[in-house]
Amino acid sequence: MDAIDRRILTVLQRDGRMSVTDLAAEIGLSQTPCARRLARLEAEGIVAGYSARVDQARVGLPVSVFIWVELDSQSKDAIDAFERAVRGFERVMECHLMTGSRDILMRVVAADLTDFDRFLEEKLMRVPGIRSTRSSFALRAMVKRQVLPVG
Repeated sequence: MDAIDRRILTVLQRDGRMSVTDLAAEIGLSQTPCARRLARLEAEGIVAGYSARVDQARVGLPVSVFIWVELDSQSKDAIDAFERAVRGFERVMECHLMTGSRDILMRVVAADLTDFDRFLEEKLMRVPGIRSTRSSFALRAMVKRQVLPVG
């Protein structure tokens, strides 16, 4: 990946709907080589897809909750089973296997406290193998980036 590829990625992260013609003009490359580079970046999985960023509060999910999960076992089978379970929970926006005393860190969205409580009781706490959980509610996002610093 060279400097031109990095410029393509930077521009696309700002506006993934940009046409190849506009992208080529913005980065100073003709359309055909730009299209080839973009196709290669997509084929290599560097450009993993395109989507719209949706404001979670405006769709009725203003609450973000970070949940630390400690599992009974840290075996591969236990972690895989937990991962399979939470992949089916649409409220789980992120789920990370972590180092340290807690095993998992998740970010969950909810409409309100009652909605979050329902998620805990009906979904998360029914997953086998959880030893304990700790939840923290985000008051506000101080930094929230969508653009990776690839330049």
